[in-house]
Amino acid sequence: MEALMKSIRLLCGMLLVAGFAGLASAQTYPTKAIRFVVPYAPGGGTDVLTRVIAEKLSGAWNVPVIVDNRPGAAARIGTEIVARSQPDGYTMLMAINSHALNASLYSKLPYDPIKDFSPVIFAATSPNVVVLHPSTPAQSVSELIALARSKPGKLSYSSGGPASGSNLAGELLKMMARVDILEVPYKGAAPAVNDLVGGQVSMSFVVLQSALPHITSGRLRAIAVTSKERSSLLPKLPTVAESGLKGYDVSSWYGTFAPAGTPAPIIEKWNAEVSRILRMPDVEKKLSSLGMEVKGGTAEEFAQFVREDWAFWDKVIKTLGIRLD
Repeated sequence: MEALMKSIRLLCGMLLVAGFAGLASAQTYPTKAIRFVVPYAPGGGTDVLTRVIAEKLSGAWNVPVIVDNRPGAAARIGTEIVARSQPDGYTMLMAINSHALNASLYSKLPYDPIKDFSPVIFAATSPNVVVLHPSTPAQSVSELIALARSKPGKLSYSSGGPASGSNLAGELLKMMARVDILEVPYKGAAPAVNDLVGGQVSMSFVVLQSALPHITSGRLRAIAVTSKERSSLLPKLPTVAESGLKGYDVSSWYGTFAPAGTPAPIIEKWNAEVSRILRMPDVEKKLSSLGMEVKGGTAEEFAQFVREDWAFWDKVIKTLGIRLD
């Protein structure tokens, strides 16, 4: 018993020392350049969001925050770099919802998207918009569903390819509404939108930023947003859920992750500073121009969100039988 008590006291002492070490590290952190990995090519929404945050962080902390674009393999290359990095707060990841989805889409990953990362902050979200070519005679989601049921397989929607946001949004709507709408996959979102505007397909689920110019010009008709809540950019446009498909929710989300094992005080420091940055008027204005809405919240809330989002889409992906390998 005495030996057991000695071991317990020793373990408690080690944990206490580790805690003090982590706190001391956070108090002096950062002391050198930070690498902020984006697993996508420069120029996209994820890259722009990361650069906005990185510039503000660099000014606040007086150290370089370097955005490192590592595209390829459906974001797996850049994500693995962060998973294998030292958990010291000097290598961070900006990820999107595919970060969690990849666990369901690929049979083998070189990392565990849940266990190998510590969620830091939910940065932003961006819904898709259900848009129709003007020749498609539906003014609402309920009318679209009725039309699809009256003409099984006659309507079509364009997607950016397997497991893209438009593909998942379209297949979830088909599954929940029990309708037959033909998917026409493209190699990316741009050609999918171009052919919709040209009338080659009936409809699509387009990222808000890309859809707005076509909606404003009348080239496309918007009937709903795919997110759980209405978008502040199109506040009069209902959600798919409130239009009859209760529980429907498809949004792109953006969040920051650290390698698993990063000291809690460092994660808290990141969370607090990025939260402050996201609420800056110029940052909110910039993100709004990209069709993004600021989120925020604690690291624990973001972790819970990621687990729930993964669990939801894991069931959907398995039901639909979508695989990418």
